[in-house]
Parts: sequence; C-alpha cells; structure tokens
Amino acid sequence: MTLEGKVAIVTGGAQGIGRAIAEGLAAAGARIVIADLKGADEAARSFPDGVGLTVDVASEEDTARMAEETLARCGAVDILVNNAGLYASLAMRPFDQIPLEEWRRVMDVNVASMFLTCRAVVPAMRARGGGRIVNISSGTPFRGVPFLLHYVTSKGAIVAFTRALAKELGEDDVLVNCVAPGFTLSEGVLQHPEVVEKLRDVSIAARTLQRDQEPEDVVGAVVFLAGPGAAFVTGQTIVIDGGQTFH
Repeated sequence: MTLEGKVAIVTGGAQGIGRAIAEGLAAAGARIVIADLKGADEAARSFPDGVGLTVDVASEEDTARMAEETLARCGAVDILVNNAGLYASLAMRPFDQIPLEEWRRVMDVNVASMFLTCRAVVPAMRARGGGRIVNISSGTPFRGVPFLLHYVTSKGAIVAFTRALAKELGEDDVLVNCVAPGFTLSEGVLQHPEVVEKLRDVSIAARTLQRDQEPEDVVGAVVFLAGPGAAFVTGQTIVIDGGQTFH
C-alpha cells in the first residue's frame, strides 16, 4: 500500500481534516504539497521535502500557479485531495435568509474550486500515465440537513462532480473518488463553539458508533483511494460518519 515516489497536493491542508490527510499520505510515503490560504509554509515544514503554497482555490490564477509550482519543485502530480471548503464559519439559518453573495461564495469555494484544481493538475496526471483525485464532500446531502442549504447543496454537487469526472478521465487512468465525513471535531469547527454546541450531541446520538468523529477517522479511506489497493475503484463516494448514514 506504499505511496513511495508519489506527489500529493492537499488543498486546505494546513489544519484540521486536511492536515490529518496530509500526515496519512506522508506516512504512506508520499511527498506532500500543502495548498492553503493561511499557514501553508509552516505546515509544509512538518513533512520531509514538504512544499507549502499559498493558494485561493476559488482563483483560476492561483490554482494554475499551484500546478505549475508543484511540477517545477516536485516534478509530478500524482494525487490531488480536494479538501478546502467553507463550513464552520457559516451561520445556520432558514434558506430564505441566506444572502445571495454568501451562496455564491460557498459555491465558488466548495465546488468551483474543484473544477479549477482538477483542470489545473489533470494535464500533468495524463502526462504521468494516470493519477488519483479524492474529493471531500460531506454526509449532509445524504441526510438532508436543514438550515445550511448552500453548504449541503455544494456538498451534494461534489458527489455528482466526482461521478461525471470519473467517467471523463477513466481512459486516462485518472481515478476520481469522494469521501463524505460526518460532523467532525476539526480545528476549524472547534474554533466555533456555537457550532459544536448545536451539532455535537445530536450527531453522536444519531451514529451507530456513538462517539466524536475526529479528523483522523477520515484518513484511512483517503489513503486507500490514493493507493494501489484502489486501482479498480472510481466514481465512488465513501460516507464516513460512524454509521449515521448507510450509503
């Protein structure tokens, strides 16, 4: 299951779920590129030959530069983990109270970003003879969670995006899959105690495995999908929420 010799870009990898995924991929042997708005250089120093890039994933210019700098410094792009997104900073409220500007920002950061990052790195993967893309969605689209309509819609779009892109890239041996975590006590979530207060207990109570979900719970599935054991898996979504949803 080694990833020795592979280069992995993790967006939103400076903290939380993204940081845990980067650590898991590094433990399997991958060279890590952290792409984040803040803290990318500092986080990258934790990894052997790590590369930190300050990137706004909703920016076409930034994502193109991300691919170019990764190729220049690492020589390849083998794995892309699309983890960056907006969640904990969003206020829970009825759909008709969501400002259109906020709706569009969520769609840009959570969905358009994946279009941009994939478009930027796929040429390098094709030249390499294949690659792996793992998109991070959420368990919320499968449960129809209320009062976060823009977030839930964006995460549902990621599942559809994954399936359609997998069909397009299959002939290039670029495998595209998705992981959908439940409510996770990530660093970003813990910075918003009001979110934890609203969702922690109800999430635990709804799970088959009734405990908190930590960022490390997501790592194994991502590493598997990035590695040789998943060589015949594409277009799939794995829900990781302790059995809150059976998908």
